[in-house]
Amino acid sequence: MFQNLDVFKTAMSMARHAGAKQALTSQNIANSDTPGYSAQTVRPFEDWLPRSHGGFETRRTRDGHLEPVAIMNPRSFALATSSDPNGNSVNLETEILTSVEAKRQHDRALAIYRASLGILRSALSKQ
Repeated sequence: MFQNLDVFKTAMSMARHAGAKQALTSQNIANSDTPGYSAQTVRPFEDWLPRSHGGFETRRTRDGHLEPVAIMNPRSFALATSSDPNGNSVNLETEILTSVEAKRQHDRALAIYRASLGILRSALSKQ
C-alpha cells in the first residue's frame, strides 16, 4: 500500500531541482567578471513532469497541483542572452531573482514533504 508514494518522489525531485538551480546561480555569480563566460541554468521543473502516468492521463485541476514525476537529474544548459563587450552573459539582477525563485521552490518542496509525512503518519496511526 505504501510502497510507491509518488508525492515523496515529487518533493525530492523538486528539492533536487532547486538545489541544482541554486548551485548554477552561485556559479554564474562567481563568474560574473570572467571574460567569455556564458551563464548557465536548468530547465524549469514543470518541464520534467510527465503528461501521463499509469496508463491514464493526469491533469492539473488548479495551479499549484503537481503531477507524478520520476526522480530527476537536472542538467544545465547555456542561456541565450546578450553579452557584455567581454563576452560575459551573466546578468546579476537576473541571477538574484533566480536565486530567490530557487529558495521558494525548495521551501515549497519541504512543505509538500512535511504535509505528506503528516498525512502518512495520521493514516498509519488509525490502522
